[in-house]
Amino acid sequence: MADKKVSLDNIRNIGIIAHIDAGKTTFTERVLFYTGKIHKIGETHNGEGTMDWMEQEQERGITITSAATTCFWKGKQINIIDTPGHVDFTIEVERSLRVLDGWVAVFDASQGVEPQSETVWKQADKYDVPRICFVNKMDKMGWDFDMTIDSIKKRLAWNKVVAIQYPIGAAETFEGIVDIIEMKAYHFEWSDGENITEIDVPADLKDKCEAYRLELMEKVAEMDDDLMDNYFENGELSIDEIKKGLRIAITNNDLYAVTCGSALQNIGVQMVIDAAVEYLPSPMDVNEGLISVMDVDTKEEIKKIPVADDSSLAAIAFKVATDPFVWKLIFTRVYTGTLKSGSYIYNATTGKKERVGRLVQMHSNDRVEISEITAGNIGAVIGLKATKTWDTICDINDKFLVESIEFPEPVISISVEPKSKSDQEKMGVALGKLAEEDPSFRVKTDAETGQTIISGMWELHLDIIVDRMRREFAVECNVGTPQVSYRETIKNVATDVEHKFSKQTWGRGQYGHVVITFEPYREMDEEDIKAELKEKPTNKFVDKIQGWTIPKEYIPGVRKGLEESYKRGFVAGYQMVDIKATLTFGSFHDVDSSELSFKLAASKAFQEACRKAQASLLEPIMKVEVNTPEEYMGDIIGQINSKRGRIEEMSDRGQAKIVTAFVPLSEMFGYMTELRSASQGRATYGMEFDHYDEVPTNVATKVREDRGFKLPDED
Repeated sequence: MADKKVSLDNIRNIGIIAHIDAGKTTFTERVLFYTGKIHKIGETHNGEGTMDWMEQEQERGITITSAATTCFWKGKQINIIDTPGHVDFTIEVERSLRVLDGWVAVFDASQGVEPQSETVWKQADKYDVPRICFVNKMDKMGWDFDMTIDSIKKRLAWNKVVAIQYPIGAAETFEGIVDIIEMKAYHFEWSDGENITEIDVPADLKDKCEAYRLELMEKVAEMDDDLMDNYFENGELSIDEIKKGLRIAITNNDLYAVTCGSALQNIGVQMVIDAAVEYLPSPMDVNEGLISVMDVDTKEEIKKIPVADDSSLAAIAFKVATDPFVWKLIFTRVYTGTLKSGSYIYNATTGKKERVGRLVQMHSNDRVEISEITAGNIGAVIGLKATKTWDTICDINDKFLVESIEFPEPVISISVEPKSKSDQEKMGVALGKLAEEDPSFRVKTDAETGQTIISGMWELHLDIIVDRMRREFAVECNVGTPQVSYRETIKNVATDVEHKFSKQTWGRGQYGHVVITFEPYREMDEEDIKAELKEKPTNKFVDKIQGWTIPKEYIPGVRKGLEESYKRGFVAGYQMVDIKATLTFGSFHDVDSSELSFKLAASKAFQEACRKAQASLLEPIMKVEVNTPEEYMGDIIGQINSKRGRIEEMSDRGQAKIVTAFVPLSEMFGYMTELRSASQGRATYGMEFDHYDEVPTNVATKVREDRGFKLPDED
């Protein structure tokens, strides 16, 4: 964008996704080197990765925040976003997935599909994003290319996976790659693998590669009638036909091509770049080159806008980043139209008009100033004061919304207390900016204790937040012990719960009378998509009042009374969820009734309903996957059982044993230390939030006692 004008069909917006330590950032570093974006390879394990620019990333050797860059390869412009592999930073993956057109999914050749691999794959399924796969670390002991492909088929995309490459050698003898489509083999030579030499396909690999090629041709032929006719007539497809059919299939999410190599050993990365630009879609290929937009008020689709520089502006602010020099950067994907420096835009989400200051193209944490961001491109905006994550940016004279996304609910909280008065003043500013950056991070003040409570996705997430406050905002604070974000709900139906609130004093009294039915509630579509994606729970209020038993002006009071009661909880003071309340009857007094009296009546009715409908405490349950040598299986299963865990599956992955279990989050604090002790440091684990489930009675009692919470009306 800064110095080259590229047509829409030559643009690729690509993300890199994977489980932690699969080699995403190492792979991205090689992509930048081979495309000429950087001139020296920096190693992630040495804290030198270009895309891991934060101090915390360099120190820990992990990716924490998604970073964007732009490079060029064989006439194609590639806008890349490198995303984190930790479940703690899932929001970084979620919002990047939504604005990119294709993804490269990286897998560890010795591990196959790991927990976070499965999570990000499901996120990509949610947004229907085309993918190719890169089986990395072919130089690692325990590698198994066929096992990895089988695990992708079984756990992610059965009958949609095709290999287009095959490794030559294994572990320390890994030396090259066979291109299955063209049946050619290649060596990668020189210190950084820059020189690619064609060699003969090794004789011992020909049968295996031919079998994969036959499977590839059969699946590609199924994608197109003409290809199918040619395949039946000639018994095979030409190289051009295979590539044409494969691109159609990948763009339509009908197939996922698998490549292989070793990013660390500089083998195969150039061939992955070739596959990405050849098979992943351009902005013109997505949704037939159209973007759907919705009415600002009704949220219903009103039209489709062609993806073109001269169309109406449709852009999404998908990320806010605090910057010490320019206050904040708004990362933006422009779907249609052109966003120009100095122009005025309309924020359709907030309803505010704003002026664009400067526009920049990002390269990790570096910026290059540009005059415009054209259709299909990604850049950052400086100067938008009222724009936040996932706001729609459009023309002032053509107002609409682009579809939004759901942000995950936090599952863990800690208290933070400033060490001094000066820290107190700075902490509010710091937390406000950090919450603006990260929609999965929440800040609130405890009404009873006055403590500042911050909530996030897991211990590492909040650890990084506190560390950033100290480094970037010079805020020193004391941190409390982690607290689980419990929820509450009701288990049964409480029909026609009646409460008549009547209070007579000198002068005007208070009178509100309601009859409400409470029941468990979960709104889903016919395919239970929301349950599958673990979206946040909801409550629902239904007004079935007929005639004038309760005047309409008092109904908001009933709703407010219930909403406030939900926030206070009943069992242990946590947010109530998944409740449907139906107001069916009531009465009022001409003089004494008010919105307040109906609010109080509804609140009392809800307390009575909680007793009748068996209110219960819910806790977050994590899906935990432990990778261990076989000799430690017994001890590890014992550990999981002692944590109220439920073993879901035990399987093999290469030479390791895999234990998959569901374990309450409250039992997982400090588990890494316990696991290392039980396995002499040889076992590892990963986990992700899966669902909320009811807490046993004895645990619920302890949670309530620890909080000093009393049931409503309890002495």
